[in-house]
Amino acid sequence: MSRQYIDCREYPSTMNCSVALSADSDKELLEAAVQHAVAIHGHTDSPDLRKQLASMFKPGTPPLKAVQAKAT
Repeated sequence: MSRQYIDCREYPSTMNCSVALSADSDKELLEAAVQHAVAIHGHTDSPDLRKQLASMFKPGTPPLKAVQAKAT
C-alpha cells in the first residue's frame, strides 16, 4: 500500500488547524486521524466519523505549503 495523508489545512475550522498526518496503511492513518479529531477538534469517535475521515485520505504525503481553509 502506498503512503496516504490527511491535512487539516484543507478543511475549514474555527481553529485553523495546521496538522497533517500521513501513514503507510489506512488503519494506522485512520487511528491517528480519529485520535486527533477527538482530542483536538472535540469530535466523538463513531463509525460515521471514521467513514468521513477515511473519505478524506489522499495518496502521497502532505505538501509543505497548503492553502489553509478558513471557517465561514
